[in-house]
Amino acid sequence: MWPPLDEDVQCALAEAYRSGSWGRYHGDYCPQFARQLQEYLQAEHCVLCSSGTAAIELALRGAGVGPSDEVVLAAYDFKANFQNVLITGATPVLADVDPRNRNLAPAGVEAVIGPQTKAIIASHLHGGLVPMPALMDVSAAHRIPVIEDACQATGAMIGGRRAGMWGDVGVFSFGGSKLLTAGRGGAVFGNNAKMMQRIRLYSFRGNDAYPLSELQAAVLIPQLRRLDERNRKRSAAVARLIAGLGQGLRAFDNSTPGAPAWYKVGLLYDPQQFAGLSRDQFSASMRAEGIAMDPGLRGLHLIHSRRRYCAAGELGMASDTDAHIVTLHHPILLQTDQDIDCIPRAVERIRRHAALIAGRSSENNRDKQTGDSRWISE
Repeated sequence: MWPPLDEDVQCALAEAYRSGSWGRYHGDYCPQFARQLQEYLQAEHCVLCSSGTAAIELALRGAGVGPSDEVVLAAYDFKANFQNVLITGATPVLADVDPRNRNLAPAGVEAVIGPQTKAIIASHLHGGLVPMPALMDVSAAHRIPVIEDACQATGAMIGGRRAGMWGDVGVFSFGGSKLLTAGRGGAVFGNNAKMMQRIRLYSFRGNDAYPLSELQAAVLIPQLRRLDERNRKRSAAVARLIAGLGQGLRAFDNSTPGAPAWYKVGLLYDPQQFAGLSRDQFSASMRAEGIAMDPGLRGLHLIHSRRRYCAAGELGMASDTDAHIVTLHHPILLQTDQDIDCIPRAVERIRRHAALIAGRSSENNRDKQTGDSRWISE
Protein backbone atom coordinates (compact mmCIF):
# COMPACT_ATOMS: atom_id res chain seq x y z
CA MET A 1 0.00 0.00 0.00
CA TRP A 2 1.24 3.46 -0.84
CA PRO A 3 1.35 5.82 0.87
CA PRO A 4 1.87 3.64 3.93
CA LEU A 5 0.19 4.17 7.27
CA ASP A 6 2.41 6.59 9.17
CA GLU A 7 1.74 7.90 12.69
CA ASP A 8 3.91 10.97 12.12
CA VAL A 9 1.93 11.91 9.03
CA GLN A 10 -1.31 11.36 10.93
CA CYS A 11 -0.08 13.66 13.71
CA ALA A 12 0.94 16.30 11.16
CA LEU A 13 -2.53 16.21 9.63
CA ALA A 14 -4.17 16.52 13.05
CA GLU A 15 -1.95 19.46 14.02
CA ALA A 16 -2.62 21.24 10.72
CA TYR A 17 -6.32 20.84 11.41
CA ARG A 18 -6.06 22.10 15.00
CA SER A 19 -3.98 25.13 14.03
CA GLY A 20 -6.15 26.01 11.05
CA SER A 21 -3.13 25.99 8.72
CA TRP A 22 -4.84 23.52 6.40
CA GLY A 23 -7.08 26.31 5.05
CA ARG A 24 -4.61 29.22 4.89
CA TYR A 25 -2.87 30.83 1.97
CA HIS A 26 0.25 31.34 4.06
CA GLY A 27 1.30 29.45 7.17
CA ASP A 28 4.32 27.86 8.78
CA TYR A 29 4.43 24.53 6.95
CA CYS A 30 5.51 25.58 3.44
CA PRO A 31 8.42 27.76 4.65
CA GLN A 32 9.46 25.04 7.10
CA PHE A 33 9.44 22.32 4.47
CA ALA A 34 11.31 24.51 1.97
CA ARG A 35 14.02 25.22 4.57
CA GLN A 36 14.36 21.55 5.47
CA LEU A 37 14.55 20.56 1.82
CA GLN A 38 17.28 23.15 1.24
CA GLU A 39 19.25 21.81 4.20
CA TYR A 40 18.83 18.22 3.03
CA LEU A 41 20.00 19.07 -0.49
CA GLN A 42 22.53 21.78 0.46
CA ALA A 43 20.66 24.10 -1.92
CA GLU A 44 20.66 27.88 -1.67
CA HIS A 45 17.23 28.25 -3.25
CA CYS A 46 13.95 26.32 -3.29
CA VAL A 47 10.56 27.14 -4.82
CA LEU A 48 7.68 24.81 -3.96
CA CYS A 49 5.02 24.24 -6.60
CA SER A 50 1.99 22.21 -7.60
CA SER A 51 3.58 19.24 -9.41
CA GLY A 52 6.74 17.84 -10.92
CA THR A 53 5.36 18.72 -14.34
CA ALA A 54 4.88 22.34 -13.27
CA ALA A 55 8.39 22.27 -11.80
CA ILE A 56 9.90 21.31 -15.17
CA GLU A 57 7.98 24.11 -16.88
CA LEU A 58 9.21 26.60 -14.28
CA ALA A 59 12.77 25.35 -14.74
CA LEU A 60 12.50 25.88 -18.50
CA ARG A 61 11.19 29.40 -17.87
CA GLY A 62 14.10 29.94 -15.51
CA ALA A 63 16.49 28.93 -18.28
CA GLY A 64 14.88 31.54 -20.55
CA VAL A 65 13.61 28.97 -23.04
CA GLY A 66 11.18 30.34 -25.61
CA PRO A 67 10.10 30.22 -29.26
CA SER A 68 12.80 29.24 -31.80
CA ASP A 69 14.93 27.65 -29.04
CA GLU A 70 15.80 23.96 -28.76
CA VAL A 71 15.93 21.79 -25.64
CA VAL A 72 17.84 18.49 -25.55
CA LEU A 73 16.33 15.55 -23.66
CA ALA A 74 16.52 11.76 -23.81
CA ALA A 75 14.42 10.03 -26.45
CA TYR A 76 13.30 7.70 -23.65
CA ASP A 77 11.80 10.02 -21.04
CA PHE A 78 8.56 10.98 -19.33
CA LYS A 79 6.12 12.44 -21.87
CA ALA A 80 5.39 15.58 -19.81
CA ASN A 81 8.99 16.77 -20.27
CA PHE A 82 8.50 16.71 -24.04
CA GLN A 83 5.16 18.53 -23.68
CA ASN A 84 6.67 21.18 -21.42
CA VAL A 85 9.25 22.03 -24.05
CA LEU A 86 6.46 22.50 -26.60
CA ILE A 87 4.52 24.72 -24.16
CA THR A 88 7.40 27.20 -24.11
CA GLY A 89 7.35 27.33 -27.92
CA ALA A 90 10.69 25.55 -28.18
CA THR A 91 11.54 22.37 -30.09
CA PRO A 92 12.49 19.12 -28.31
CA VAL A 93 15.74 17.63 -29.60
CA LEU A 94 15.97 13.93 -28.77
CA ALA A 95 19.25 12.27 -27.81
CA ASP A 96 19.84 8.53 -27.65
CA VAL A 97 20.35 6.74 -24.35
CA ASP A 98 23.20 4.83 -22.73
CA PRO A 99 23.02 1.06 -23.44
CA ARG A 100 24.10 0.26 -19.88
CA ASN A 101 21.32 2.01 -17.98
CA ARG A 102 19.03 3.43 -20.68
CA ASN A 103 19.28 6.97 -19.31
CA LEU A 104 20.52 10.09 -21.07
CA ALA A 105 24.06 9.65 -22.44
CA PRO A 106 26.41 12.68 -22.46
CA ALA A 107 27.78 11.54 -25.84
CA GLY A 108 24.24 11.54 -27.22
CA VAL A 109 23.74 15.08 -25.94
CA GLU A 110 26.99 16.25 -27.53
CA ALA A 111 25.83 14.83 -30.86
CA VAL A 112 22.65 16.94 -31.01
CA ILE A 113 23.70 20.29 -29.52
CA GLY A 114 23.31 23.11 -32.02
CA PRO A 115 23.32 26.91 -32.14
CA GLN A 116 19.68 27.09 -30.97
CA THR A 117 20.14 24.79 -27.96
CA LYS A 118 18.98 26.67 -24.85
CA ALA A 119 18.77 23.93 -22.19
CA ILE A 120 19.28 20.24 -21.44
CA ILE A 121 16.84 18.12 -19.42
CA ALA A 122 18.53 15.19 -17.67
CA SER A 123 16.10 12.67 -16.10
CA HIS A 124 17.16 9.89 -13.75
CA LEU A 125 14.77 7.04 -14.54
CA HIS A 126 14.03 3.56 -13.13
CA GLY A 127 17.06 3.45 -10.82
CA GLY A 128 19.36 4.65 -13.59
CA LEU A 129 21.66 7.60 -12.92
CA VAL A 130 22.72 10.03 -15.62
CA PRO A 131 26.52 10.48 -15.30
CA MET A 132 26.17 14.09 -14.19
CA PRO A 133 29.89 15.00 -13.91
CA ALA A 134 30.37 14.12 -17.60
CA LEU A 135 27.14 15.86 -18.60
CA MET A 136 28.11 19.03 -16.72
CA ASP A 137 31.41 19.03 -18.64
CA VAL A 138 29.37 19.08 -21.87
CA SER A 139 27.16 21.80 -20.39
CA ALA A 140 30.13 23.96 -19.42
CA ALA A 141 31.83 23.54 -22.79
CA HIS A 142 28.73 24.84 -24.60
CA ARG A 143 27.45 27.19 -21.85
CA ILE A 144 24.04 25.49 -21.79
CA PRO A 145 22.15 25.12 -18.49
CA VAL A 146 21.07 21.69 -17.25
CA ILE A 147 17.68 20.97 -15.69
CA GLU A 148 18.12 17.86 -13.57
CA ASP A 149 14.87 15.91 -13.27
CA ALA A 150 15.16 13.93 -10.04
CA CYS A 151 11.43 13.17 -9.75
CA GLN A 152 12.24 9.44 -9.76
CA ALA A 153 15.44 9.86 -7.75
CA THR A 154 14.43 11.64 -4.54
CA GLY A 155 17.34 11.30 -2.15
CA ALA A 156 19.68 9.54 -4.58
CA MET A 157 23.41 10.26 -4.45
CA ILE A 158 25.65 10.81 -7.48
CA GLY A 159 29.36 11.28 -6.95
CA GLY A 160 28.88 12.68 -3.45
CA ARG A 161 25.97 15.03 -4.26
CA ARG A 162 22.23 14.61 -4.05
CA ALA A 163 20.49 13.98 -7.35
CA GLY A 164 19.16 17.32 -8.53
CA MET A 165 22.13 19.28 -7.20
CA TRP A 166 24.45 18.75 -10.16
CA GLY A 167 22.30 20.67 -12.62
CA ASP A 168 21.78 24.41 -12.69
CA VAL A 169 18.38 23.63 -11.19
CA GLY A 170 16.88 20.39 -9.95
CA VAL A 171 13.30 19.20 -9.85
CA PHE A 172 11.30 16.95 -7.49
CA SER A 173 7.77 15.59 -7.71
CA PHE A 174 5.55 14.84 -4.70
CA GLY A 175 2.89 13.06 -6.74
CA GLY A 176 0.75 10.32 -5.24
CA SER A 177 3.09 7.46 -6.14
CA LYS A 178 6.41 9.20 -5.43
CA LEU A 179 8.91 8.46 -2.66
CA LEU A 180 7.81 11.66 -0.93
CA THR A 181 4.09 11.98 -1.53
CA ALA A 182 1.50 14.67 -0.92
CA GLY A 183 -0.87 13.45 -3.63
CA ARG A 184 0.40 16.28 -5.83
CA GLY A 185 3.19 18.80 -5.58
CA GLY A 186 6.74 19.55 -6.64
CA ALA A 187 9.81 21.68 -6.06
CA VAL A 188 12.48 23.49 -8.07
CA PHE A 189 15.80 24.02 -6.29
CA GLY A 190 19.47 24.75 -6.83
CA ASN A 191 22.28 27.25 -6.54
CA ASN A 192 21.81 29.19 -9.78
CA ALA A 193 20.48 32.47 -8.37
CA LYS A 194 19.63 33.98 -11.77
CA MET A 195 17.53 31.03 -12.91
CA MET A 196 15.76 30.76 -9.57
CA GLN A 197 14.93 34.47 -9.61
CA ARG A 198 13.38 34.11 -13.07
CA ILE A 199 11.28 31.24 -11.71
CA ARG A 200 10.04 33.36 -8.80
CA LEU A 201 9.18 36.28 -11.08
CA TYR A 202 7.29 34.00 -13.47
CA SER A 203 5.30 32.15 -10.81
CA PHE A 204 4.50 34.96 -8.35
CA ARG A 205 1.69 37.09 -9.80
CA GLY A 206 0.33 38.89 -6.78
CA ASN A 207 -0.23 35.37 -5.51
CA ASP A 208 1.53 32.09 -6.22
CA ALA A 209 0.31 30.72 -9.57
CA TYR A 210 1.68 27.18 -8.91
CA PRO A 211 1.15 26.68 -5.17
CA LEU A 212 1.91 23.80 -2.86
CA SER A 213 -0.66 23.89 -0.06
CA GLU A 214 0.05 24.13 3.64
CA LEU A 215 -1.56 20.73 4.15
CA GLN A 216 0.69 19.12 1.55
CA ALA A 217 3.80 20.63 3.13
CA ALA A 218 2.65 19.42 6.55
CA VAL A 219 2.61 15.76 5.47
CA LEU A 220 5.89 16.04 3.55
CA ILE A 221 7.92 17.21 6.56
CA PRO A 222 7.81 13.89 8.49
CA GLN A 223 8.35 11.91 5.29
CA LEU A 224 11.53 13.85 4.52
CA ARG A 225 12.91 12.86 7.93
CA ARG A 226 12.50 9.17 7.01
CA LEU A 227 13.56 9.39 3.37
CA ASP A 228 17.16 8.20 3.81
CA GLU A 229 16.12 5.35 6.09
CA ARG A 230 13.51 4.16 3.61
CA ASN A 231 15.91 4.55 0.68
CA ARG A 232 18.46 2.34 2.45
CA LYS A 233 15.81 -0.31 2.93
CA ARG A 234 14.79 -0.08 -0.72
CA SER A 235 18.41 -0.41 -1.83
CA ALA A 236 18.91 -3.52 0.30
CA ALA A 237 15.72 -5.01 -1.16
CA VAL A 238 16.87 -4.30 -4.73
CA ALA A 239 20.24 -5.94 -4.07
CA ARG A 240 18.44 -9.01 -2.74
CA LEU A 241 16.08 -9.03 -5.71
CA ILE A 242 18.84 -8.76 -8.30
CA ALA A 243 20.84 -11.53 -6.62
CA GLY A 244 17.83 -13.83 -6.91
CA LEU A 245 16.94 -13.16 -10.54
CA GLY A 246 17.86 -15.70 -13.17
CA GLN A 247 18.39 -15.18 -16.88
CA GLY A 248 16.01 -13.01 -18.82
CA LEU A 249 15.88 -9.94 -16.57
CA ARG A 250 18.95 -7.72 -16.36
CA ALA A 251 19.46 -4.81 -13.96
CA PHE A 252 20.80 -1.43 -15.01
CA ASP A 253 24.54 -0.76 -14.81
CA ASN A 254 25.31 2.79 -13.64
CA SER A 255 28.73 4.00 -14.74
CA THR A 256 28.92 6.87 -12.22
CA PRO A 257 29.45 6.00 -8.53
CA GLY A 258 26.34 6.70 -6.50
CA ALA A 259 23.30 5.35 -4.72
CA PRO A 260 20.06 5.27 -6.73
CA ALA A 261 16.68 5.99 -5.17
CA TRP A 262 14.37 3.23 -6.24
CA TYR A 263 11.05 4.79 -7.24
CA LYS A 264 10.88 2.15 -9.94
CA VAL A 265 13.30 -0.69 -10.58
CA GLY A 266 14.09 -0.85 -14.29
CA LEU A 267 14.92 -4.27 -15.73
CA LEU A 268 15.77 -5.24 -19.30
CA TYR A 269 13.51 -8.08 -20.40
CA ASP A 270 14.71 -10.73 -22.86
CA PRO A 271 11.72 -12.50 -24.48
CA GLN A 272 13.95 -15.28 -25.82
CA GLN A 273 14.40 -16.52 -22.26
CA PHE A 274 10.60 -16.77 -21.93
CA ALA A 275 9.66 -18.72 -25.07
CA GLY A 276 9.07 -15.50 -27.00
CA LEU A 277 6.51 -14.19 -24.50
CA SER A 278 6.09 -10.49 -25.23
CA ARG A 279 7.13 -7.87 -22.71
CA ASP A 280 3.47 -6.86 -22.24
CA GLN A 281 2.42 -10.49 -21.71
CA PHE A 282 5.19 -10.97 -19.18
CA SER A 283 4.15 -7.82 -17.28
CA ALA A 284 0.51 -8.92 -17.25
CA SER A 285 1.57 -12.33 -15.95
CA MET A 286 3.55 -10.73 -13.12
CA ARG A 287 0.49 -8.62 -12.27
CA ALA A 288 -1.55 -11.82 -12.16
CA GLU A 289 1.00 -13.09 -9.61
CA GLY A 290 0.21 -10.04 -7.47
CA ILE A 291 3.45 -8.18 -8.28
CA ALA A 292 3.27 -4.57 -9.51
CA MET A 293 5.40 -4.88 -12.63
CA ASP A 294 4.62 -2.89 -15.78
CA PRO A 295 6.07 -2.06 -19.18
CA GLY A 296 8.27 1.03 -19.12
CA LEU A 297 7.66 4.40 -20.72
CA ARG A 298 7.21 4.87 -24.45
CA GLY A 299 10.02 6.27 -26.54
CA LEU A 300 9.20 9.90 -27.26
CA HIS A 301 10.13 9.50 -30.93
CA LEU A 302 7.64 6.64 -31.23
CA ILE A 303 4.59 8.49 -29.90
CA HIS A 304 5.04 11.95 -31.44
CA SER A 305 4.96 13.21 -35.00
CA ARG A 306 8.40 13.69 -36.54
CA ARG A 307 7.38 17.29 -37.23
CA ARG A 308 7.33 18.04 -33.49
CA TYR A 309 10.94 17.18 -32.65
CA CYS A 310 14.47 16.99 -34.02
CA ALA A 311 16.92 14.11 -33.66
CA ALA A 312 20.24 12.91 -35.01
CA GLY A 313 20.34 9.32 -36.20
CA GLU A 314 17.85 6.51 -35.70
CA LEU A 315 17.68 6.53 -31.86
CA GLY A 316 18.13 2.78 -31.95
CA MET A 317 18.93 2.32 -28.27
CA ALA A 318 15.86 4.35 -27.25
CA SER A 319 13.74 2.14 -29.52
CA ASP A 320 15.22 -0.97 -27.93
CA THR A 321 14.50 0.49 -24.48
CA ASP A 322 10.89 1.17 -25.46
CA ALA A 323 10.51 -2.51 -26.41
CA HIS A 324 12.36 -4.21 -23.54
CA ILE A 325 12.06 -2.30 -20.26
CA VAL A 326 9.86 -3.55 -17.43
CA THR A 327 9.54 -1.66 -14.16
CA LEU A 328 8.82 -2.82 -10.62
CA HIS A 329 7.01 -0.26 -8.48
CA HIS A 330 8.67 0.68 -5.20
CA PRO A 331 6.12 -0.12 -2.41
CA ILE A 332 7.11 -3.80 -2.35
CA LEU A 333 10.70 -2.77 -1.60
CA LEU A 334 9.68 -1.76 1.92
CA GLN A 335 8.17 -5.17 2.63
CA THR A 336 9.84 -8.25 4.14
CA ASP A 337 12.66 -10.35 2.66
CA GLN A 338 10.06 -13.07 2.09
CA ASP A 339 8.02 -10.65 -0.04
CA ILE A 340 11.11 -9.80 -2.10
CA ASP A 341 11.93 -13.48 -2.55
CA CYS A 342 8.46 -14.02 -4.04
CA ILE A 343 9.45 -11.97 -7.08
CA PRO A 344 12.17 -14.28 -8.52
CA ARG A 345 9.93 -17.27 -7.79
CA ALA A 346 7.10 -15.66 -9.77
CA VAL A 347 9.50 -14.92 -12.62
CA GLU A 348 10.61 -18.57 -12.66
CA ARG A 349 7.00 -19.81 -12.71
CA ILE A 350 6.27 -17.62 -15.70
CA ARG A 351 9.42 -18.87 -17.42
CA ARG A 352 8.33 -22.49 -16.94
CA HIS A 353 4.86 -21.83 -18.33
CA ALA A 354 5.75 -19.13 -20.87
CA ALA A 355 4.82 -21.19 -23.95
CA LEU A 356 1.42 -22.00 -22.46
CA ILE A 357 0.82 -18.33 -21.52
CA ALA A 358 1.77 -17.18 -25.01
CA GLY A 359 -0.51 -19.79 -26.57
CA ARG A 360 -3.46 -18.83 -24.42
CA SER A 361 -2.89 -15.14 -25.19
CA SER A 362 -2.94 -15.93 -28.91
CA GLU A 363 -6.16 -17.92 -28.48
CA ASN A 364 -7.72 -15.05 -26.54
CA ASN A 365 -6.80 -12.57 -29.27
CA ARG A 366 -8.35 -14.81 -31.94
CA ASP A 367 -11.47 -15.27 -29.81
CA LYS A 368 -11.88 -11.51 -29.46
CA GLN A 369 -11.64 -11.11 -33.21
CA THR A 370 -14.17 -13.90 -33.91
CA GLY A 371 -16.51 -13.22 -30.98
CA ASP A 372 -15.83 -16.66 -29.42
CA SER A 373 -16.31 -16.32 -25.64
CA ARG A 374 -15.34 -19.82 -24.59
CA TRP A 375 -12.28 -18.65 -22.64
CA ILE A 376 -14.46 -16.27 -20.61
CA SER A 377 -16.46 -19.19 -19.25
CA GLU A 378 -13.36 -21.01 -18.09
